Amino acid sequence: MMMNEFIGLRGTLRRNAPIARHTTWRAGGCADLLYAPADRDDLAQFVHALPPALPLTVLGLGSNVLVRDGGIRGAVVLMHDPGAVLAVADGLIYADAGVASPKLARFAAMHGCAGAEFLAGIPGTVGGALAMNAGCYGGETWRHVARVETLLRDGRFAIRLPDEFAIGYRSVRLVDGSPLDAPFTGAWFRFPQGEVAASRAAIKSLLAKRIATQPLSLPNAGSVFRNPPGDHAARLIESCGLKGCAIGGARVSELHANFIVNPERTARSADIEALIAHVREVVHTCTGVSLEPEVRILGEVHDA
Repeated sequence: MMMNEFIGLRGTLRRNAPIARHTTWRAGGCADLLYAPADRDDLAQFVHALPPALPLTVLGLGSNVLVRDGGIRGAVVLMHDPGAVLAVADGLIYADAGVASPKLARFAAMHGCAGAEFLAGIPGTVGGALAMNAGCYGGETWRHVARVETLLRDGRFAIRLPDEFAIGYRSVRLVDGSPLDAPFTGAWFRFPQGEVAASRAAIKSLLAKRIATQPLSLPNAGSVFRNPPGDHAARLIESCGLKGCAIGGARVSELHANFIVNPERTARSADIEALIAHVREVVHTCTGVSLEPEVRILGEVHDA
């Protein structure tokens, strides 16, 4: 593609751009095209300018994803926007996809809503939470979704209702079971009425628990594996003696066994992916349980 195809855009466009600093694991290759839109209309113009067959990947805060060392073909859009819109309208809370989930939790609490507190424990954006039905501490994103907005490849925005999607544990697909066909750009949430002080206290307690039990000071992508029915991935991994296990620069956290960390920021994505595979193999051998990754693995394996 020629760069003049994007004349008139107001965001930042780069070719062959490193992605590692845009992921919480601080690892990964380059994007063929990397775009940080100026606003929603600029994003729509960029998407409309892309050839319909060109792959499009959306990143929020870069958590819950592993970008392989060979990078991502096609276009990557960076959706995190500290100035993204949060609003109250008709008894619902609206959030742009680029809003950080903890910011939505605090906004809901300050507006007398209950049930959004769990979002403070999700290290990603609203768009990412929608795409994977993110949850923690008993809460799940799509339990509270009234409607969503998506961006079609022709640059039009479309409103969709929850019954147009198949929602599962850390899984969101179209209702026919096919993969999502358009990125989320916003959502309207319905939360029950609550008490501001109680919600703020719950958020404070949740964050204190996260700090005490998760390796937040080291590069990580959040929980690596889904919890199997009736059990916890962290318990299974720890029971197999895998805490501290390392491959290259990647290591299973000693604080929380369902986290893989990149403590020296020297891990290649291949190290992290190999450690994920090793943990799965050992846990299956020792317990008979097949752990399923929660993180999404994107891009190409490096040829070298």
